[in-house]
Amino acid sequence: MKPDTKEIILENNALIPELFGSQDLNLKLIEKKFNVRITTRENELKIKGDPKDIETVDSLFRQLEKLHEANLPLENGDVKFAIRLIAEDTQADLKSIFSERIAVSPKKGYITPKGPAQHQFIQAIRQDDIVLSIGPAGTGKTYLAVAMAVEGLLQKKFKKIVLVRPAVEAGEKLGYLPGDIAEKINPYLMPLYDALSDMMETNHVRHLMDDGAIEIAPLAYMRGRTLSDAFIILDEAQNATREQMKMFLTRLGFRSKMVVTGDITQIDLPKHSDSGLIHVQNLLNKVQGISFIYFSTKDVVRHELVKKIIKAYDQTDSDQE
Repeated sequence: MKPDTKEIILENNALIPELFGSQDLNLKLIEKKFNVRITTRENELKIKGDPKDIETVDSLFRQLEKLHEANLPLENGDVKFAIRLIAEDTQADLKSIFSERIAVSPKKGYITPKGPAQHQFIQAIRQDDIVLSIGPAGTGKTYLAVAMAVEGLLQKKFKKIVLVRPAVEAGEKLGYLPGDIAEKINPYLMPLYDALSDMMETNHVRHLMDDGAIEIAPLAYMRGRTLSDAFIILDEAQNATREQMKMFLTRLGFRSKMVVTGDITQIDLPKHSDSGLIHVQNLLNKVQGISFIYFSTKDVVRHELVKKIIKAYDQTDSDQE
């Protein structure tokens, strides 16, 4: 069967370099994803392939143009993510997804969600005071949680950010490690620090920590506290026990938000300890004001190989069951 051909004209010439990518890499990715052939001449594109695939590619370009018209600039990698989104769901509304931007510091500008799950996650945080996000590594759970915390702090919605992580010990007791509490828990909180450093200048982060506007704490040290006017993040929550999870969630004070992130496939607790993140799903899934957001391998936004690695391990685990 002879393939169809469709010609489209891009109205905004200034957008072409972003859409096409360096050395037309984005166009090559589109060709591979949708099994079409694209030839270009200035702002004219000729798409050859199956009629259904042609219409999908046409829709992709039109949606990307509308993002620019809506003053939603395409940052590094945004076009690639848009291509992936449309490839997975031809009905995806890119404008709706990309419009839920998080305003962080001038260093980073805006952070946009990289898919429906991230979009839903951001909306849930804006709406509810407690959000639990569960899914594999590389889906942006921690990064987005930190971004929302930074936005809230800079906009003075909160007086402080509290970063919490279980210190699951691997051979060494936390109490015997040198240094103060911050130095002892530092290795466990590096992903949170990395996210902060990506959004704000290092000196600004250090200044906020010195002033107590950013606080770090091992989960065990949260007992007995009530946190008001704060954005609190519990990362790696799959390694919190049932008792610790109850203790943490009941620290919520007035005008505060809590975000809990974790991957229930990577539990490092001793076998006799039950993960509080697994337990809490059935316990609180119907409580109004608490949201559960689930990510899957299709939501992975790291290197494409990360997604393939996770899928391979998931397949191996399911084969062994």
